[in-house]
Amino acid sequence: MCLTPIRFGAALFTLFMLTAAPGLVPAAAADAIEARIERQGEYIKVNASVLMRVDARIAWEVLSDYDHLARFIPDMKISRVVSRDGNRVLVEQKGEFGFFFYRQPVDVILEVVEEPRRRIDARRISGNIRDLETHYDLKASDAGVKLDYAGRFIPDFSVPPLFGMPMVRRIVERRFRAMVEEIVRRDALARGRPKD
Repeated sequence: MCLTPIRFGAALFTLFMLTAAPGLVPAAAADAIEARIERQGEYIKVNASVLMRVDARIAWEVLSDYDHLARFIPDMKISRVVSRDGNRVLVEQKGEFGFFFYRQPVDVILEVVEEPRRRIDARRISGNIRDLETHYDLKASDAGVKLDYAGRFIPDFSVPPLFGMPMVRRIVERRFRAMVEEIVRRDALARGRPKD
C-alpha cells in the first residue's frame, strides 16, 4: 500500500481561496490545500482538505451547484441535475479522466444526499466507474471554513501502471483546487456587493 501526502504550492486557480491568517487560503495561494492519495486493493482512495476564510453559505452554494460544475471543474463537460426529491439528487456527469496523451471518457450517474451546509455524500448509480463514493464536509469556526473531501473509486477502465497514481494526483489537485478557487471567487464577489 502506497500512501503519498501532497502539499500543493502557490495557486494558479482562484476557485479552491481569500485573505487571512497563516493556514488559511489567501486569494493568490493554495499552500493550505493538502491531499492524500493511496491504493487500497482495487480502490484508489483520496482525502483532501483546506481551511478558507469565506462565508460557509457561499461554500455550500458552490459545492451543491451541480448544474454549473462543468463551468469550472477541469475536464468536466456536463454536470446536470436529472431529478431531485428532497435532499436526494440524481446528477449526471460526463467528462474525461487523464492528461497528456492518455484520456478516458467518464460518464456517470450519481446519487447525491445533502445535509445542507454541512455534508454532501455521493455514490455511483451507473456509468463507466465501477464503484465510487465521495463525501464533502463543511465545518465553520472562528478560524474559517474547513472543507474536507474523502472519496474512493474503482475505474471501469485501465489506469496505466507506470503513471497511474501520478496522474490521479494531478487530477485531484486540479479539480479540488478549482472547487476551492470558485468558492473564494464567489465569496469575494459577494463581499464586494453593497448590502441590501
